[in-house]
Amino acid sequence: MSLPLLLTPRQAAAFLDHTLLAPDATAEAVEVLCAEAVAHGFKAVCVNPWHLPRVAACLAGELPLPITVAGFPLGASQTAAKAREAGLAVEQGAAEVDMVLNIGALKGGDADAVRRDVAEVVRACAGRPVKVILETCLLADAEKELACRLCVEAGAAFVKTSTGFSRSGASEADVALMRRVVGPHTGVKASGGIRSAADMLRMLAAGADRIGASAGVAIVKEFSQAGGGI
Repeated sequence: MSLPLLLTPRQAAAFLDHTLLAPDATAEAVEVLCAEAVAHGFKAVCVNPWHLPRVAACLAGELPLPITVAGFPLGASQTAAKAREAGLAVEQGAAEVDMVLNIGALKGGDADAVRRDVAEVVRACAGRPVKVILETCLLADAEKELACRLCVEAGAAFVKTSTGFSRSGASEADVALMRRVVGPHTGVKASGGIRSAADMLRMLAAGADRIGASAGVAIVKEFSQAGGGI
């Protein structure tokens, strides 16, 4: 993708999903997350399903999207459970759902199960975009390529690198591979270990068009301190 040499803080924020998926996140912390997202102009606020109704209420009438996760963080829930979790999230105000791929099924060679798992969640989301987390650190390159193809076939809007809860997070090489496989019409979200403006720019240059980060405030402040660029 063509990337400007300089990004203003607002331009940078528009790529960012402001994320808090820690198991010990409190209601108060989630409310602060929402206030930060509104103040800085983040693309979305991503939280665990328990907090979604609060986020949807906090962001009512505001620009950041309320989004949540399904089958998180392992991807090993039964398909019916993932789909119901995603459908309930939509009922409770989720604008997008980030689901975790069935990693074991992929590595075991059951491509039909992987495709079906994603397709059922896509169907349950009733037109809301679904991002599929591949957990790239657990996959060989050929498995990443297959996962990307299956996600596109199943109707996913994005493929996404990582949960942030496994061995490692996003890498430029994985983002570039994912972009190459899915082409220009499917999104690529980089997440996991993105903590600085330089990290973010590297992922955007590699082909990402969304960034998931818990360090969003610090990242946009770096752009501000740099006078619009980094």
